[in-house]
Amino acid sequence: MNKQELLAGLQPDIELINESMAADFSSIGSSRLAEVVDYAVFNGGKRLRPLLTVLMGRLVAFTRMPEGIADEEDLRPPPDLYRLAMVFEFLHAASLLHDDVIDHADTRRGKKTANEVWGASTAILAGDYLHTRAMTLAGLVGGQETLGLIGQATGAMIDAEFLQAQTVADVNLSEENYFAVLRGKTGALISSACEVGALFAGADRDQRAAIRTFGDALGLAFQVVDDLLDYLGDSASTGKAIGNDFCEGKMTLPLIHAIKNSPPPQKQLLTDLLTSGGPADRQARIADVTAIIAEAGGFYYAKQGAETLVSAALEALADFKECESKDILHGLAHYVLSRDK
Repeated sequence: MNKQELLAGLQPDIELINESMAADFSSIGSSRLAEVVDYAVFNGGKRLRPLLTVLMGRLVAFTRMPEGIADEEDLRPPPDLYRLAMVFEFLHAASLLHDDVIDHADTRRGKKTANEVWGASTAILAGDYLHTRAMTLAGLVGGQETLGLIGQATGAMIDAEFLQAQTVADVNLSEENYFAVLRGKTGALISSACEVGALFAGADRDQRAAIRTFGDALGLAFQVVDDLLDYLGDSASTGKAIGNDFCEGKMTLPLIHAIKNSPPPQKQLLTDLLTSGGPADRQARIADVTAIIAEAGGFYYAKQGAETLVSAALEALADFKECESKDILHGLAHYVLSRDK
């Protein structure tokens, strides 16, 4: 499935997700709050998380259905599945609003951040609203078990932020700790989005375990590719400056590998920049740092890691019936590897 076929297959669900979110925002009493959350949610975004909820719901429903009852295209997901799916876009948008305030960011996806437009206090309150609304919908639409799954995922996100803050510029950071951060920051919410869709469709224990594995591996692969794009991407596409993670002292997989495998002089340069240099010093040496990481095989190593994770994700879906939803999930997994933003 090429990119055009994938986008064509996803577009109907994206439109229904967007319609569900817009309808939900229509009940907001404050015009300013409605303006800010609309800006945060509809200011680009791939809708990956809610799409996974819908696709997993359809995949499980078709897999559980006895042979010959109906074709996959006859299965029309109920509106509540889309309402449940948008929970994950609300949570994602809330986290970005808060992240931009914490990082004092002024652009997101090539546009001004909400805190730049309306101020930090307004952005924080909008993020709080989206988080609260997401948890309310999770309980109302999905019930107690769904609320518990999402609560665990959001808790993991916060834990991971604290863990990452504790390991900034830690030149001895292990890959184990790196992936622990990724699993909390990105993997937990993506895995939860997958499992909630499966739970909604009545998945059994083994099916839910397989889908958790898919979501966890896909989430990790997504973030590893994100770390690669930070060095190798086009800032016009990614919406952020090249080398931003290094300037902030963040230890990502290409850098961890380079520090472990570079000759002493290059290793010393990386170490000095991380431990003694400031953001401006690091920014000035981004070209040198990128060359060192490439020479040490850091980018190749990270790319291989992402490919292995995607393979593990796809293997987890092996026992589900062949259908369009499964094909699209395969296409999404391969898109994660090839994306440029």
